[in-house]
Amino acid sequence: MSGLHLKDLSKRFGNFTAVDDVDLTVPHGTFVCMLGPSGCGKTTLLRMIAGLEEPLAGAILLDDEDMTPVPTHKRNLGMVFQSLALFPHLTVGENIAYPLRIRGVDKNGQRKRVEELLALVHLPGYAARPVSKLSGGQRQRVAIARALALSPRLFLLDEPLSALDAKLREAMQVELRQLQQKLGITTIVVTHDQREAMTMADLVVVMGEGRIRQAASPIEIYRKPADAFVADFIGSTNLLEVKADRAGRAITLGQPIAGLSLPEGMARGLVSIRPEDVHLAGSANGAFRGKVTFVRDLGGTIETFVEVGGTTIVAVTTPRERGDIEAGTEVGVTLPAESCVVLKQ
Repeated sequence: MSGLHLKDLSKRFGNFTAVDDVDLTVPHGTFVCMLGPSGCGKTTLLRMIAGLEEPLAGAILLDDEDMTPVPTHKRNLGMVFQSLALFPHLTVGENIAYPLRIRGVDKNGQRKRVEELLALVHLPGYAARPVSKLSGGQRQRVAIARALALSPRLFLLDEPLSALDAKLREAMQVELRQLQQKLGITTIVVTHDQREAMTMADLVVVMGEGRIRQAASPIEIYRKPADAFVADFIGSTNLLEVKADRAGRAITLGQPIAGLSLPEGMARGLVSIRPEDVHLAGSANGAFRGKVTFVRDLGGTIETFVEVGGTTIVAVTTPRERGDIEAGTEVGVTLPAESCVVLKQ
């Protein structure tokens, strides 16, 4: 099966362009996380896929079928809203069975499907429980089970874990990913949580100002960001202005980055280097000289802030690698060329 294809989708609200000419192909069975800051268009895009918003232009193709004119209730999609939208006056079983009842499934068929789904989401025996008596994580599982009741072609989730505490949220990330792998269903999750996207997704779609800035695997998004927006939004990075000297070497903070050249024809740009790739030492050939201004011990890692030529560079190390570095210490800062990503300015 060919999967989902968003073809040149656009959406405006008045003079505001929420989604701007988005084109995306999602292979069947892929787990996608749409990631970006508030107002970037990710929820509007999800709502267009669900049929809850009508595109201004473009098309939504699912397995080569044009779904754009198809009403929401005929698209056979499962959706979990941020609010979960469970019916508080119904039991767990009645909530899950609701879409089956609407479709005319008999009571025996409803009961069997509810039992299957409760086992799937690790809530066997909960059918008679009132929804009001469930924990946040249990409500989340019930909402997921209800969305899967009709074996949907697509599974859509809008910030589904945002209301959970940090520990439960991480546990549910793992559960949701394992469930998706077991079912093999194409799943699209909207989130603003980078860790969530990097943990769960096969494909991360980073959005900004209504456009897709980059769509790639989590490791490629992190290690090979397409532009400064992606580099700065995903995780932490050091962004340094660079220019090419006559030999094409990348010059920053008054000296070359050893072994790094700018692409032919690029006179100026930016270099992105992740804090964990920055090396600190007492002295080293090709190192930048700087002074430690602040050290933040986070237990498992240590962040060291170094001022080099008026610019702050952040390095992350483990406690074992830290050495004798305190605020005020003069250090050498090495930026390994293989860890530097050159970006257009």
